[in-house]
Amino acid sequence: MLGLKKNRLNMSAKNIIKRQLEKALLNDGEMHYSLYEYELEELLEHLKSSLKKDKDELIFAVTENNNHVAMVLIECSGRVYINESARDKLKKFWKKAYLINIKKLIPVFVKQLNDSQIPINGVKTAGKLYA
Repeated sequence: MLGLKKNRLNMSAKNIIKRQLEKALLNDGEMHYSLYEYELEELLEHLKSSLKKDKDELIFAVTENNNHVAMVLIECSGRVYINESARDKLKKFWKKAYLINIKKLIPVFVKQLNDSQIPINGVKTAGKLYA
């Protein structure tokens, strides 16, 4: 019985994370700078290093905590975008594919966040995959 109760709590947490990500990433909801500072800011050097190593065009990370969402995106130039500006930059980069891509990624983000991991995603355009 305890396992079933724990599983229900886990599903509830996943649903909350999913709703918050959908609100922030699909419905242009508010993001929180303090959460960026708390969970993402310390990752900047790691993200920049990964961006260069993998030769990505940009890299981004998303987090959710206490019903708040934060996001960071870094271009290959090193320019950093935070929260709404990160989301807007990703929308411009992916253009019409943004909604499709985010809808596919949200379940992955939910699993990672529920497992106490920060989802990090490097992005390349198809024309640059083999450059």
